[in-house]
Amino acid sequence: MDNITLTSASSLADSIRNKTVSCEEVVRAHLDRIEAVNPTLNAVVQLRDEAALAEARAADASIARGEQIGPLHGVPMTIKDSIDTQGVITTGGTQGRASFVPEKDATVAARLRQAGAILMGKTNTPELTLAGETDNLVYGRTNNPFDPLLTPGGSSGGAAAIVASGGSPFDLGSDTGGSIRQPAHYCGIVGCKPTTGRVPCTGHIASYDLGVVSEFTQIGPLARSVEDICLILPIIAGPDWRDPSVVDMPFGDADAVNLAELRGAYYTDNRIVTPTPEIAQAVRHAVDLLGEVGVSLKEDLPEPAATTGDLWRDLLVADGGAWIRRMLDEAGTTQAHPPLVDRFLKGDQITAAEYTAMLSEVARVRSTMLGFIASYDFIICPTNAFAAQPHGQNAARGDGYSYTRIYNLTGWPAIVIRGGTSPEGLPFGLQIVARPWREDVAFAVAAHLEKALGAWQGPLDNGR
Repeated sequence: MDNITLTSASSLADSIRNKTVSCEEVVRAHLDRIEAVNPTLNAVVQLRDEAALAEARAADASIARGEQIGPLHGVPMTIKDSIDTQGVITTGGTQGRASFVPEKDATVAARLRQAGAILMGKTNTPELTLAGETDNLVYGRTNNPFDPLLTPGGSSGGAAAIVASGGSPFDLGSDTGGSIRQPAHYCGIVGCKPTTGRVPCTGHIASYDLGVVSEFTQIGPLARSVEDICLILPIIAGPDWRDPSVVDMPFGDADAVNLAELRGAYYTDNRIVTPTPEIAQAVRHAVDLLGEVGVSLKEDLPEPAATTGDLWRDLLVADGGAWIRRMLDEAGTTQAHPPLVDRFLKGDQITAAEYTAMLSEVARVRSTMLGFIASYDFIICPTNAFAAQPHGQNAARGDGYSYTRIYNLTGWPAIVIRGGTSPEGLPFGLQIVARPWREDVAFAVAAHLEKALGAWQGPLDNGR
């Protein structure tokens, strides 16, 4: 099989099932690719190469015996270092957990392994996942595969960098304010934040017990194609009888969605930070492509997307960072990463009355947004105003993450696909948002655009 490390997880699973490639061959190819690119990227921070190869040989043996296999049998993966993996150091990017080895898998990791996926290693994340750039005091900085002087974003920056480089077919990330979608945008891959309550956060460092912060946080997949997101998300979704937020809600079939019956809204500028002309034009081009197949589209900016840019952060720092200090104390961390301190731990607590007023404002925002989406099936807009920025300058040109945070406030599903290329040769993404629980609509729109815009394009100069 040619170009194993350029092949989608879905195609790899089919080839393994059809015995045109062995599990060991697939895993070994990806481990070789990690060895080639990771010295530049610093994306994979724990590698279980010998264990992964042993599991691949066992997976081949089970096929030879004619045993029933799962949908990801023999397909290698990496997982973000904020998600517990049994027997593999999981730091969450914080020094107190530098040698922490979980005794059991997070729910999502267990489900992927039960489906037959083989864990090759863990990918880097900022401390406690709370930054838009991937850097920490345990493993250091992760670099963008298109230019090591640039950030891959955060907090799933290690995940996006290694998937974009062909070192892993897919990864699992987490998203509290854009932490799956922004790295996908910066690295030119596909990333999905599912509906709040779709996937358990049990075993994630920012778990289900953090109050309003947990409402914003979802675990989801990063891959190089929409079909892989469609394959992986149902595997990790559904109640685990631990995370009290998760709902047993069935998935719709993206293949059954009739695009010509859809109504969409779009906007190119959220009036918080204006995107580059190329990103704005990519949104308009996507609108034209959808219009060609009968989708009804209207330019329409939901009012809260333009007026509530600070609400997300205000909620996270409302208690003066007490919830973050508890997480650091539980990890045994005595020295936090300076960006975490500067961003979250230097403010004062607000009063209970001010906090309940803020929660009321969140409810009003959600209500207003529901009234908006009642007229539409989906929204298409930028993921960020800019392509990848130099390390340490992620927000220097404005709050590009405001394009994603609003949909953490609503809890709606959103998928990012590659939408184009900047004049500097950097990828950037388009964000497709759907009504709650209608991932199928977002996936159908994304799949059509992915086909029209062309297949995934990787950083071909990075060791390939």
